[in-house]
Amino acid sequence: MNQHQTVGIVMIEDDEGHARLIEKNIRRAGILNDIKHFTDGTSALDFLFNAADGPAKSGPAMILLDLNLPDMSGTDILTRIKAEGSPLRRTPVVVLTTTDDKVEIERCYDQGCNVYITKPVNYESFAQAIRQLGLFLSVIQVPDVES
Repeated sequence: MNQHQTVGIVMIEDDEGHARLIEKNIRRAGILNDIKHFTDGTSALDFLFNAADGPAKSGPAMILLDLNLPDMSGTDILTRIKAEGSPLRRTPVVVLTTTDDKVEIERCYDQGCNVYITKPVNYESFAQAIRQLGLFLSVIQVPDVES
């Protein structure tokens, strides 16, 4: 495995406005990594596990996951990614959602999410949070996908 393989960012977010805001502010933080955007869980899971250029087949990636999706809950996706024997179980998952329910936050961490960010309602705080996430993305080490 190439030590300097760039980490692809997989964004699973059904709100186009939020998706654009996330991408714009990640770019503003100087992150040039490829961002693949999915608006539903079904197509995202298919890409993650089955696509030739997806993380399971060509690794490494970081996943930005919204919990409220039209076809399934983000926690279902998280469970699939982090499942025992999943080639993606070490893939970092950042949950980005409007839910600040303590139970939901605990459940996501229990299921293996690495970072849980509540989307601030205020545009500027959200933009700021995403820029900080961008800085985080620029320094973290991501493990290779298990073969």
